[in-house]
Amino acid sequence: MMSVKNATPFFIGVAGGTCCGKTEVCKKICEEIEENMNSSGRQRIIMLRHKNFYCNLNDEQKALASLGKFNFDHPSAFDDELALATIKTLKEGKPVSIPKYDFVTYSRLDTGEIIYPADVILFEGILVLYNKEIRDNLDMKIFIDTDCDTRLARRVLRDTIEHKRDIDSVLSHYTSFVKRSFEDFTLPTKKYADVIIPRGVNNTVAIDLIVEHIRDILKVGHSQDSHRIRKQSENSGSRLH
Repeated sequence: MMSVKNATPFFIGVAGGTCCGKTEVCKKICEEIEENMNSSGRQRIIMLRHKNFYCNLNDEQKALASLGKFNFDHPSAFDDELALATIKTLKEGKPVSIPKYDFVTYSRLDTGEIIYPADVILFEGILVLYNKEIRDNLDMKIFIDTDCDTRLARRVLRDTIEHKRDIDSVLSHYTSFVKRSFEDFTLPTKKYADVIIPRGVNNTVAIDLIVEHIRDILKVGHSQDSHRIRKQSENSGSRLH
């Protein structure tokens, strides 16, 4: 296993409600950046998912989850201690094992995925801006602000097609847990965002601006200019229409 000891990765948190387009925005950003990768052999940008850090459930919780009655959108559902340790390890320039979560057994698989630090790391999830310790380790914070009806429609399509759930159970789970958790825990974290992106991946103007900002980071070298860039992000919190 080879340790990577280059510049400290620039961490970007990407938050927002369920099915708001977080993953799609991150993928688009990665695609745009990878088109301009150099030949140094080091990854320039990678994506981590908060859902990989779900806690292992006990038997009672597993029974509730199998009935669609466990709240996976609550902060307590995540192992943020492990997520924070992972972020810090990557910031030290060391490789780390990312857990793989099995939604059939509601537990982590025995083997994870080894990843190496990159110049830029996107960390996406509904609650990546909720935990203060994690938030303090992010160099830029983004919130994807998508209309609630659009998010619900996407959730229904995803859960009925991909997860083979009936629409009644999907709607029941949404109203009982997802909607309430979004209002109680996810939406309040929008105030911590440096950049708010309405309409998700469809907002090409906002994504292009973020891509250009990341390219600037890669050009100047994060180890040399990260403090200046972070201060710019903190001082220019904005809503990109």
